[in-house]
Amino acid sequence: MDTVIVVVIVIVVVVAAGVAAAVLYRRRSSDQLRQRFGPEYERALEGTADRREAEKDLRDREKHRSAFEVTPVTGQDATRYRQEWADIRLRFVDQPAESVEQADRLVVQIMRESGYPVDDFEHRVDDISVDHPDVAQHYREAHEVAVAQAAGVADTEQLRQAVTSYGQLVDALLRESQRRDPGADRGSSDDREHT
Repeated sequence: MDTVIVVVIVIVVVVAAGVAAAVLYRRRSSDQLRQRFGPEYERALEGTADRREAEKDLRDREKHRSAFEVTPVTGQDATRYRQEWADIRLRFVDQPAESVEQADRLVVQIMRESGYPVDDFEHRVDDISVDHPDVAQHYREAHEVAVAQAAGVADTEQLRQAVTSYGQLVDALLRESQRRDPGADRGSSDDREHT
């Protein structure tokens, strides 16, 4: 009888330890995803009532993103893109709608040259959310305004906010080029005044 009690106690302890380890692993995994994705983690949670489903979506994004190589643009191309961005910002005052269209196209160009697949916006923003989670929501908002502008229903303040949001993504994409090309023009993110 005593052996049976000891065996039962051992089984209960092992099962409890297994459950505790599983809970701890799940919590650690959630914490890592939360830290990695920042605001995108919270957005994924808001999009579904199931934490596991939200976390699966984020892991799927990572898996999709790992299937292709991203290499930041450097050298003359990065300098050209910085100049194009500066020109877009300057033109905003006189041509806000066109500036948003041009900013949207510029982001797609930089992403394409960097190696991101750019065919579908939703996949594009999911891919960006893996590498640049802090600006992914800004990209969504800017793109929504670009779509609204194309339909003729965006006001000037929305256009201004869209250009600012596109600028955050341009800065994030070109920031990597500065790390790889220390001689690159540094006038983009630190010194720049947002529109």
